[in-house]
Amino acid sequence: MDHQGTAEERFRALHEDTFADLLRFVERRVPPDEAEDIVSTVYLTAWRRHAELPEDARPWLFAVARRTMANQTRGWLRRRALDVRLTATEQHEVPDGSSGTAARLDLQRAWRSLSAADREVLALVAFDGLTADQAATVLNCRRSAFTMRLGRARKRLQSALEPATPDHPRTLQELS
Repeated sequence: MDHQGTAEERFRALHEDTFADLLRFVERRVPPDEAEDIVSTVYLTAWRRHAELPEDARPWLFAVARRTMANQTRGWLRRRALDVRLTATEQHEVPDGSSGTAARLDLQRAWRSLSAADREVLALVAFDGLTADQAATVLNCRRSAFTMRLGRARKRLQSALEPATPDHPRTLQELS
C-alpha cells in the first residue's frame, strides 16, 4: 500500500470518527448556516497537515475549529462565535409545572449567568466529552490551568443553581 493510500485511509477514518462531534462543537458556537463551512475548513486544514496530526487528533481538530471561528469573526461577533450557547441543546417546550421543566429552566438561567469563558470550559468537558488534557489542547493552555478554570466554573455554576435564602439574597454581582 502506498503512502498516499495510507494517509487517505487515516483521514477518512478521522473524518468518520470525529465529524458529528466536531459539527456539534461548532454549532453550539456559531449560527447553524455557518457551521458546516467552518467544519469543512477544519477538515481541509487537517488534510493539508495530515503528516503533522497527532495520534489523538480530536482535540487538535477542535482547536483548529476554535481558531477558524475566531478568524472569521471580529469585534462583538468574536465573543458570540466562541461562546457556547445552551440553545443548541434546549427543548422548546411550554412549562408544565413538572420538576424536570423547572430544573431545565433553572439550568438555562444559571448557564446564561456564567461568563463566556466559564461556559466554554464546562462545555468542552460536559458537551464535547473532552478530557482535561484534550480541553487544555483546545484552549492552548496547560492542563493545570484548565483544571483550575474548570473547578472555578463548576463552583460558579453550582452557586448560580443554588436558590437564594432570605438571609443571603442572590445578586448578579455574586454570580460573576
